[in-house]
Amino acid sequence: MDMRRLGKTGLSIAPIVFGGNVFGWTADEKTSFDILDAFFDAGFNAIDTADVYSAWVPGNKGGDSEEIIGKWLKRGKISRDKAVVITKVGSDMGQGKTLKETYILKAVEGSLRRLQTDYIDLYLSHWPDENTPYEETLGAFAKLKQQGKIRAIGCSNLDATQLKASFDAAAKAGVPRYDVIQPEYNLYERASFEGPLADLCVKEDIGVITYFSLAAGFLSGKYRTKADTEGRAREGRVAQYLDDKGLRILAALDKVAAETGAKPAEIALAWLLRKKGVTAPIASATSLSQLESLAKSATISLSNDAMTLLDKAGA
Repeated sequence: MDMRRLGKTGLSIAPIVFGGNVFGWTADEKTSFDILDAFFDAGFNAIDTADVYSAWVPGNKGGDSEEIIGKWLKRGKISRDKAVVITKVGSDMGQGKTLKETYILKAVEGSLRRLQTDYIDLYLSHWPDENTPYEETLGAFAKLKQQGKIRAIGCSNLDATQLKASFDAAAKAGVPRYDVIQPEYNLYERASFEGPLADLCVKEDIGVITYFSLAAGFLSGKYRTKADTEGRAREGRVAQYLDDKGLRILAALDKVAAETGAKPAEIALAWLLRKKGVTAPIASATSLSQLESLAKSATISLSNDAMTLLDKAGA
């Protein structure tokens, strides 16, 4: 497997990061274990989750995904040092969204307990927090790094202006900066990453792990009409992509699929792997057949013509 440097973190990850948001939601514990086994057997090594996953499911409290990953790690099939575990802090776990130092220092203990590990490889602030100075948040992360509880830090959902401000704050306070960002980026949603944010990430050697890489499954091609989404777990989110732009993208994916023999989802991920600044996309699977497709996407090399066709479809 071709490993990729994750910015300046010192971590190396395979070209696809597994999205653990499905654990405890659309994948039960046994299915989650089977998928994680197969994912690592295929040569991949990074799992993304968050403390809040999957609190949106009736009966879940948050932490459900971390708990499943922790039980899987505890089995010891994969030694802890071979797994890059990514989790996030700052989402609403009953206290509102916050990145206050006191909250982070408490929340990390919950994540470590649920993950059944002594350290987190990459710890991300999940959302911007305009009520907390970057210096305070980064100072909390610095303490956790010094204590050996986290290895590297990053952020999610910051724009270019916010990310630059966080760099300035880190330099002024003499604390570590964010070395990774997790933006929403896919063939449909491009504006928030392409341009100033992508340019800044390249300039500053920031690792980029994209989320919603398949647009909540829309780019798999299995949702073509509103009827296809009805009763599905992602119905509300997927429906928003069923417009002229979305259908143009599906048509372009179909054309490339016919030319290459690859599936639309595989092509959508392969497209991301060729985009400037991207280290690896996050993608999920709820079956072994879907996982095989994820693995294949890491081996696809799209032609320049195919990239141009896809770029134009989503412009």
